[in-house]
Amino acid sequence: MITITALHANPLFARLETSKRVLVAGAGGGFDIYAGLPVVLSLMHQGKHVQLANLTFSAIEGLPLDEWLAPDVAAVGPRSSLHQAYFPERTLAQWLELHGYPSTVHAFSRVGVQPLRAAYRALIDAYDIDAVVLVDGGTDILMRGDETELGTPEEDLTSVAALAGIDVPERLVVSIGFGVDAYHGVSHGLVLENIAALERAGAYLGAFSVPRATREGALFVDAVAHAQQHTPQHPSIVNGSIGAAVQGAFGDVQFTSRTRGSELFVNPLMTLCFAFELEGLARQCLYLDRIENTHLIRQVSSAIELFREEVVQRPPRRIPH
Repeated sequence: MITITALHANPLFARLETSKRVLVAGAGGGFDIYAGLPVVLSLMHQGKHVQLANLTFSAIEGLPLDEWLAPDVAAVGPRSSLHQAYFPERTLAQWLELHGYPSTVHAFSRVGVQPLRAAYRALIDAYDIDAVVLVDGGTDILMRGDETELGTPEEDLTSVAALAGIDVPERLVVSIGFGVDAYHGVSHGLVLENIAALERAGAYLGAFSVPRATREGALFVDAVAHAQQHTPQHPSIVNGSIGAAVQGAFGDVQFTSRTRGSELFVNPLMTLCFAFELEGLARQCLYLDRIENTHLIRQVSSAIELFREEVVQRPPRRIPH
Protein backbone atom coordinates (compact mmCIF):
# COMPACT_ATOMS: atom_id res chain seq x y z
CA MET A 1 0.00 0.00 0.00
CA ILE A 2 1.39 3.40 -1.02
CA THR A 3 1.45 6.09 1.67
CA ILE A 4 0.60 9.47 0.14
CA THR A 5 2.51 12.54 1.33
CA ALA A 6 2.55 16.16 0.18
CA LEU A 7 5.10 17.10 -2.46
CA HIS A 8 6.79 19.57 -0.10
CA ALA A 9 7.29 16.85 2.53
CA ASN A 10 10.20 14.42 2.46
CA PRO A 11 8.74 10.88 2.45
CA LEU A 12 11.68 9.36 4.37
CA PHE A 13 11.46 11.81 7.25
CA ALA A 14 7.66 11.74 7.09
CA ARG A 15 7.86 7.99 7.78
CA LEU A 16 10.11 8.71 10.76
CA GLU A 17 8.09 11.65 12.09
CA THR A 18 6.49 9.70 14.96
CA SER A 19 9.59 7.59 15.69
CA LYS A 20 11.40 8.55 18.87
CA ARG A 21 14.37 6.15 18.98
CA VAL A 22 16.00 5.47 15.62
CA LEU A 23 18.87 3.15 14.76
CA VAL A 24 20.90 4.18 11.69
CA ALA A 25 23.22 1.40 10.55
CA GLY A 26 25.84 1.05 7.84
CA ALA A 27 24.95 -1.99 5.74
CA GLY A 28 28.18 -2.85 3.99
CA GLY A 29 30.92 -2.34 6.51
CA GLY A 30 33.96 -0.09 6.39
CA PHE A 31 32.93 3.56 6.23
CA ASP A 32 29.27 2.88 5.29
CA ILE A 33 28.00 4.49 8.49
CA TYR A 34 29.52 7.79 7.31
CA ALA A 35 27.14 7.65 4.33
CA GLY A 36 24.31 7.74 6.87
CA LEU A 37 25.58 10.84 8.66
CA PRO A 38 23.31 13.34 6.85
CA VAL A 39 20.27 11.31 7.99
CA VAL A 40 21.73 10.76 11.48
CA LEU A 41 22.41 14.45 12.00
CA SER A 42 19.05 15.55 10.63
CA LEU A 43 17.25 13.19 13.02
CA MET A 44 19.38 14.40 15.95
CA HIS A 45 18.66 18.01 15.05
CA GLN A 46 14.94 17.14 15.16
CA GLY A 47 15.41 16.03 18.77
CA LYS A 48 15.21 12.28 18.20
CA HIS A 49 17.34 9.74 20.08
CA VAL A 50 19.60 8.19 17.46
CA GLN A 51 21.87 5.16 17.83
CA LEU A 52 24.59 4.45 15.28
CA ALA A 53 25.87 1.05 14.17
CA ASN A 54 28.02 -0.41 11.43
CA LEU A 55 28.99 -3.83 10.17
CA THR A 56 32.71 -3.62 10.89
CA PHE A 57 35.81 -4.67 8.98
CA SER A 58 38.00 -3.96 12.00
CA ALA A 59 39.37 -6.47 14.52
CA ILE A 60 36.96 -6.03 17.42
CA GLU A 61 37.48 -9.43 18.99
CA GLY A 62 40.01 -8.03 21.47
CA LEU A 63 37.81 -5.23 22.80
CA PRO A 64 37.33 -5.34 26.60
CA LEU A 65 34.27 -7.17 27.92
CA ASP A 66 32.59 -3.98 29.17
CA GLU A 67 32.39 -2.68 25.57
CA TRP A 68 30.28 -5.64 24.39
CA LEU A 69 26.54 -5.08 24.42
CA ALA A 70 25.86 -8.68 23.32
CA PRO A 71 27.59 -11.33 21.20
CA ASP A 72 28.69 -9.83 17.87
CA VAL A 73 27.86 -6.21 18.81
CA ALA A 74 30.25 -3.86 20.63
CA ALA A 75 29.75 -0.28 21.79
CA VAL A 76 32.73 1.62 20.35
CA GLY A 77 33.77 4.96 21.84
CA PRO A 78 36.40 7.60 21.00
CA ARG A 79 39.11 5.76 22.94
CA SER A 80 38.32 2.17 21.98
CA SER A 81 41.24 0.00 20.81
CA LEU A 82 43.65 2.85 20.16
CA HIS A 83 46.32 0.50 18.77
CA GLN A 84 44.26 -0.11 15.60
CA ALA A 85 45.08 2.29 12.78
CA TYR A 86 41.99 1.36 10.74
CA PHE A 87 38.84 1.61 12.86
CA PRO A 88 36.13 3.73 11.14
CA GLU A 89 33.68 3.28 14.01
CA ARG A 90 36.17 4.74 16.49
CA THR A 91 37.18 7.52 14.08
CA LEU A 92 33.53 8.52 13.72
CA ALA A 93 33.05 8.35 17.51
CA GLN A 94 35.98 10.77 17.87
CA TRP A 95 34.44 13.17 15.33
CA LEU A 96 31.05 13.01 17.08
CA GLU A 97 32.67 13.79 20.44
CA LEU A 98 34.61 16.66 18.88
CA HIS A 99 31.32 18.22 17.72
CA GLY A 100 29.36 17.58 20.90
CA TYR A 101 27.17 14.72 19.66
CA PRO A 102 26.60 11.38 21.46
CA SER A 103 29.78 9.50 20.61
CA THR A 104 28.97 5.77 20.67
CA VAL A 105 29.08 3.86 17.37
CA HIS A 106 28.12 0.21 17.66
CA ALA A 107 30.12 -2.31 15.67
CA PHE A 108 28.61 -5.55 14.38
CA SER A 109 30.90 -8.50 13.75
CA ARG A 110 31.28 -9.57 10.11
CA VAL A 111 29.09 -12.66 10.40
CA GLY A 112 26.26 -14.42 8.58
CA VAL A 113 22.54 -13.67 8.72
CA GLN A 114 21.56 -15.60 11.85
CA PRO A 115 24.14 -14.18 14.30
CA LEU A 116 23.81 -10.70 12.76
CA ARG A 117 20.04 -10.83 13.26
CA ALA A 118 20.57 -11.80 16.90
CA ALA A 119 22.99 -8.88 17.33
CA TYR A 120 20.50 -6.47 15.74
CA ARG A 121 17.75 -7.77 18.05
CA ALA A 122 19.97 -7.21 21.10
CA LEU A 123 20.73 -3.64 20.04
CA ILE A 124 17.10 -2.87 19.18
CA ASP A 125 15.91 -4.27 22.52
CA ALA A 126 18.63 -2.49 24.52
CA TYR A 127 17.57 0.95 23.28
CA ASP A 128 13.87 0.24 22.64
CA ILE A 129 14.35 1.17 18.97
CA ASP A 130 11.17 1.91 17.01
CA ALA A 131 12.73 2.57 13.58
CA VAL A 132 15.78 1.31 11.69
CA VAL A 133 17.40 3.04 8.72
CA LEU A 134 19.91 0.84 6.89
CA VAL A 135 22.36 2.88 4.80
CA ASP A 136 24.51 1.85 1.87
CA GLY A 137 27.27 4.06 0.52
CA GLY A 138 26.78 3.14 -3.12
CA THR A 139 24.04 1.25 -4.93
CA ASP A 140 24.98 -2.44 -4.80
CA ILE A 141 22.37 -2.96 -2.05
CA LEU A 142 19.82 -2.44 -4.87
CA MET A 143 21.12 -5.34 -6.97
CA ARG A 144 18.59 -8.19 -7.40
CA GLY A 145 21.25 -10.80 -8.06
CA ASP A 146 20.73 -11.41 -11.78
CA GLU A 147 22.84 -8.48 -12.97
CA THR A 148 26.14 -9.10 -14.76
CA GLU A 149 28.07 -7.50 -11.88
CA LEU A 150 26.80 -7.16 -8.30
CA GLY A 151 29.53 -5.03 -6.80
CA THR A 152 30.22 -6.22 -3.23
CA PRO A 153 26.82 -7.55 -2.09
CA GLU A 154 27.76 -9.95 0.72
CA GLU A 155 27.65 -7.56 3.69
CA ASP A 156 24.87 -5.35 2.28
CA LEU A 157 22.42 -8.18 1.70
CA THR A 158 23.39 -9.98 4.91
CA SER A 159 22.29 -6.80 6.69
CA VAL A 160 19.06 -6.64 4.66
CA ALA A 161 18.28 -10.30 5.36
CA ALA A 162 19.02 -9.89 9.07
CA LEU A 163 16.61 -6.96 9.43
CA ALA A 164 13.98 -8.54 7.17
CA GLY A 165 13.41 -11.08 9.94
CA ILE A 166 12.93 -8.53 12.74
CA ASP A 167 9.62 -6.85 13.54
CA VAL A 168 10.23 -3.10 13.96
CA PRO A 169 7.55 -0.44 13.27
CA GLU A 170 9.72 1.17 10.56
CA ARG A 171 12.47 -0.48 8.53
CA LEU A 172 13.90 1.70 5.77
CA VAL A 173 16.88 1.65 3.42
CA VAL A 174 18.85 4.64 2.10
CA SER A 175 21.33 4.45 -0.78
CA ILE A 176 23.63 7.42 -1.42
CA GLY A 177 26.46 7.67 -3.92
CA PHE A 178 24.85 6.87 -7.27
CA GLY A 179 27.64 6.00 -9.70
CA VAL A 180 30.44 5.10 -7.29
CA ASP A 181 29.99 1.36 -7.81
CA ALA A 182 31.04 1.69 -11.44
CA TYR A 183 34.47 1.17 -9.84
CA HIS A 184 33.27 -2.43 -9.19
CA GLY A 185 31.57 -2.90 -12.56
CA VAL A 186 27.98 -2.18 -11.50
CA SER A 187 25.66 -1.12 -14.34
CA HIS A 188 23.80 1.95 -13.13
CA GLY A 189 21.33 1.57 -15.97
CA LEU A 190 20.26 -1.64 -14.21
CA VAL A 191 20.24 0.24 -10.88
CA LEU A 192 17.67 2.62 -12.38
CA GLU A 193 15.68 -0.33 -13.74
CA ASN A 194 15.63 -1.87 -10.25
CA ILE A 195 14.51 1.41 -8.67
CA ALA A 196 11.68 1.61 -11.20
CA ALA A 197 10.62 -1.93 -10.23
CA LEU A 198 10.66 -0.92 -6.55
CA GLU A 199 8.47 2.07 -7.43
CA ARG A 200 5.96 -0.24 -9.12
CA ALA A 201 6.00 -2.46 -6.03
CA GLY A 202 5.28 0.54 -3.78
CA ALA A 203 8.63 0.29 -1.97
CA TYR A 204 10.36 3.41 -3.34
CA LEU A 205 10.09 6.52 -1.17
CA GLY A 206 11.77 8.98 -3.51
CA ALA A 207 15.10 10.79 -3.38
CA PHE A 208 16.57 13.98 -1.95
CA SER A 209 19.98 15.61 -2.22
CA VAL A 210 22.50 16.58 0.46
CA PRO A 211 23.56 20.15 -0.40
CA ARG A 212 26.58 21.80 1.19
CA ALA A 213 24.29 24.73 2.06
CA THR A 214 22.55 22.59 4.70
CA ARG A 215 23.96 22.17 8.21
CA GLU A 216 24.00 18.41 7.72
CA GLY A 217 25.76 18.65 4.36
CA ALA A 218 28.51 20.87 5.75
CA LEU A 219 29.03 18.59 8.75
CA PHE A 220 29.16 15.53 6.48
CA VAL A 221 31.94 17.13 4.44
CA ASP A 222 33.81 17.91 7.66
CA ALA A 223 33.40 14.33 8.94
CA VAL A 224 34.72 12.86 5.68
CA ALA A 225 37.75 15.19 5.78
CA HIS A 226 38.38 14.19 9.41
CA ALA A 227 38.21 10.49 8.47
CA GLN A 228 40.61 10.97 5.57
CA GLN A 229 43.05 12.78 7.86
CA HIS A 230 42.92 10.05 10.52
CA THR A 231 42.93 7.06 8.12
CA PRO A 232 45.41 8.27 5.48
CA GLN A 233 46.44 4.75 4.40
CA HIS A 234 42.89 3.60 3.66
CA PRO A 235 40.53 6.54 3.04
CA SER A 236 36.98 5.85 1.90
CA ILE A 237 36.62 6.04 -1.88
CA VAL A 238 32.82 6.07 -1.59
CA ASN A 239 32.50 8.85 0.99
CA GLY A 240 35.39 10.76 -0.53
CA SER A 241 33.50 10.79 -3.84
CA ILE A 242 30.21 11.79 -2.20
CA GLY A 243 31.94 14.48 -0.14
CA ALA A 244 33.63 15.86 -3.27
CA ALA A 245 30.27 15.91 -5.08
CA VAL A 246 28.62 17.74 -2.16
CA GLN A 247 31.31 20.43 -2.55
CA GLY A 248 30.61 20.79 -6.27
CA ALA A 249 33.54 18.81 -7.65
CA PHE A 250 33.03 17.19 -11.05
CA GLY A 251 34.74 14.58 -13.19
CA ASP A 252 37.96 12.68 -12.52
CA VAL A 253 38.59 13.99 -9.01
CA GLN A 254 41.53 12.03 -7.54
CA PHE A 255 41.67 12.40 -3.76
CA THR A 256 43.46 9.13 -2.87
CA SER A 257 46.16 6.95 -4.39
CA ARG A 258 43.75 4.00 -4.03
CA THR A 259 42.04 5.12 -7.26
CA ARG A 260 45.24 5.64 -9.23
CA GLY A 261 44.77 4.22 -12.71
CA SER A 262 40.97 4.54 -12.57
CA GLU A 263 38.95 7.38 -14.08
CA LEU A 264 36.37 8.66 -11.61
CA PHE A 265 33.20 10.50 -12.54
CA VAL A 266 32.28 12.59 -9.50
CA ASN A 267 28.99 14.38 -10.19
CA PRO A 268 25.90 15.85 -8.45
CA LEU A 269 23.92 12.57 -8.68
CA MET A 270 26.25 11.18 -6.00
CA THR A 271 24.64 13.50 -3.44
CA LEU A 272 21.20 11.94 -3.90
CA CYS A 273 19.73 9.79 -1.11
CA PHE A 274 17.37 7.17 -2.58
CA ALA A 275 14.98 5.83 0.09
CA PHE A 276 13.09 2.52 0.19
CA GLU A 277 11.02 0.29 2.41
CA LEU A 278 13.29 -2.53 3.55
CA GLU A 279 10.63 -5.21 3.22
CA GLY A 280 10.04 -4.40 -0.45
CA LEU A 281 13.78 -4.26 -1.15
CA ALA A 282 14.21 -7.66 0.52
CA ARG A 283 11.47 -9.16 -1.66
CA GLN A 284 13.24 -7.95 -4.80
CA CYS A 285 16.49 -9.81 -3.97
CA LEU A 286 16.38 -13.14 -5.80
CA TYR A 287 18.75 -15.03 -3.50
CA LEU A 288 17.81 -13.79 -0.03
CA ASP A 289 16.37 -17.19 0.91
CA ARG A 290 19.70 -18.80 -0.04
CA ILE A 291 21.58 -16.85 2.66
CA GLU A 292 18.89 -17.00 5.39
CA ASN A 293 20.50 -19.80 7.43
CA THR A 294 24.11 -18.64 7.17
CA HIS A 295 26.32 -18.15 10.22
CA LEU A 296 29.58 -17.10 8.55
CA ILE A 297 30.13 -14.40 5.94
CA ARG A 298 31.97 -16.91 3.73
CA GLN A 299 28.80 -19.00 3.67
CA VAL A 300 27.00 -15.93 2.30
CA SER A 301 29.65 -15.58 -0.42
CA SER A 302 29.35 -19.27 -1.34
CA ALA A 303 25.56 -19.13 -1.50
CA ILE A 304 25.66 -16.11 -3.81
CA GLU A 305 28.24 -17.81 -6.05
CA LEU A 306 26.07 -20.92 -6.36
CA PHE A 307 23.02 -18.81 -7.17
CA ARG A 308 24.99 -16.92 -9.82
CA GLU A 309 25.83 -20.19 -11.58
CA GLU A 310 22.12 -20.97 -11.97
CA VAL A 311 20.58 -17.61 -12.88
CA VAL A 312 20.30 -16.04 -16.33
CA GLN A 313 22.10 -12.73 -16.03
CA ARG A 314 20.77 -9.42 -17.33
CA PRO A 315 23.37 -7.64 -19.49
CA PRO A 316 24.53 -4.13 -18.54
CA ARG A 317 22.13 -1.36 -19.53
CA ARG A 318 23.60 1.82 -20.95
CA ILE A 319 22.15 5.15 -19.79
CA PRO A 320 21.52 6.89 -23.15
CA HIS A 321 22.21 10.47 -22.09
